[in-house]
Amino acid sequence: MKIPEISGEWRLLFKPERFGCYINDHCIIKEKNGGWHLFGITSPEESANADTERYFVYASGPSLHEVMTEQGKVIDDGNRAWAPCVVEEGGLYYMYYGPGVTKMAVTRELSHWMGHQINITGNPVMSVNRDHMVIRAGNEWLMYATGVKDGYSCISLLMSTDLVNWRFTGYALTSGGAAPLNPPWGAFESPFVIELDGLYYLFTTYTDADRESYHNTLVFCSENPCQFGCYTGDNHDKMVIAELRAHAGEVLFEDGKYYITTCGWNGFGIPFEGGAAIAELTFRDVSGEEKGGIHV
Repeated sequence: MKIPEISGEWRLLFKPERFGCYINDHCIIKEKNGGWHLFGITSPEESANADTERYFVYASGPSLHEVMTEQGKVIDDGNRAWAPCVVEEGGLYYMYYGPGVTKMAVTRELSHWMGHQINITGNPVMSVNRDHMVIRAGNEWLMYATGVKDGYSCISLLMSTDLVNWRFTGYALTSGGAAPLNPPWGAFESPFVIELDGLYYLFTTYTDADRESYHNTLVFCSENPCQFGCYTGDNHDKMVIAELRAHAGEVLFEDGKYYITTCGWNGFGIPFEGGAAIAELTFRDVSGEEKGGIHV
């Protein structure tokens, strides 16, 4: 197991100027043989008001080392649009977003999206709510989405072989007992999973939207991408392998290095007011005394 650490200074990655007043939960994808593309929550209002977040601002750039250029807005259909996730398969890009009922759109060139029917079976009420994230694991796709289970925060797990038809298979991460945060909508936000040397690392912001917890990202580790355990607060030291000061972070890889992003509402103390920032993320080898925290 390795311990993730933010090892560099935050620098500006993108700040909307024409199509929004800030950038919140976002996704970043690298185009095959091309540059990087960002899609994220924004609003025409300066103040934090989730109900006015009704489209995504779109930006792109050739490298993670340069400030991205604002390109426009997408998914502007008059409904709330939160926390996009984009993956590519066979030359087609799939976007998943919330809140509430999971929505999907598709495109071949990233700037113009078409809504498409998505089929989800077996998910309990409130289990799949928002903040979707999708990765490939073997022959299947795994989708992580935040919600609530039995009155506690959770991250649901869904599986698919074609990115259109999904089945709920359980929970990747649950909480219970003396879990310190438990707002009605769920404290787990913006899950992001990567695989490194045969282990899976789940990054998730853990917040009740208070300024004190807004930048609190917990990291869990597991041998199985489908199961990271149950967080009860009193098992914090055994389960959480790292706490990072970031909100809704994406973990990215370029030129042999990992990076993490952060973002958020105006007035919440993000590194660049109104903008998404990026910093290098390193993984430190664990000493013998530190071993533990891997969910088997």
